[in-house]
Amino acid sequence: MRCDPARLALYLVTDRRMRPDLPLPELVRRAVAGGVTCVQLREKEIEGGEFYRLALAVGETLAATGVPLIINDRVDVAAAVPCAGVHLGQKDLPLEAARRILGPGAVIGISVNTPAEALAAERAGADYLGAGPAFPTGTKLDTDPLLGPAGLRAVAAAVRIPVVAIGGIHAGNVHELKGLGLAGVSVVSAICAAPDPTAAAAGLTQLFKSN
Repeated sequence: MRCDPARLALYLVTDRRMRPDLPLPELVRRAVAGGVTCVQLREKEIEGGEFYRLALAVGETLAATGVPLIINDRVDVAAAVPCAGVHLGQKDLPLEAARRILGPGAVIGISVNTPAEALAAERAGADYLGAGPAFPTGTKLDTDPLLGPAGLRAVAAAVRIPVVAIGGIHAGNVHELKGLGLAGVSVVSAICAAPDPTAAAAGLTQLFKSN
């Protein structure tokens, strides 16, 4: 498998607007120090050239850590920078096309909201799935219907590839996602908006893994 499930345990999706006082590479460095195991660069408001340069900077920060870098949506950027692969939504470039561009060794994740979407993505060759929204979230306005723990359990049970929950996850509710068959949890504001990204990551890791 191209995707190590252990690397999905605490999956950070970036939003640098939440900490304008802190350069994103430094935020990522602090988050990884606290236990983040995978980083997805998702910065919707910037153009391709700036995204490319930011991807290089974040990738350089991660290079010595072993933590993989995933590029959100931008297959062109993923092909141009050292990274593990790309994460695609249901309306993005089809998985098959991304695979042709990035090659057989690239990690490709797909966002899903239903067991049917999960099965379709697995059959198309996805390496892992991002399932959500787990809880109500203000990070994305164009969200799919809420899954909740029961919906996440159904998605995870439908496929053999790893599933990561995303959407509205924070220290106050991450414990609700234990025991659902998930490989991990994905967060944005719970780390990106935290005063101390290192402590936030460590706390989420402990809460999700604890009995």
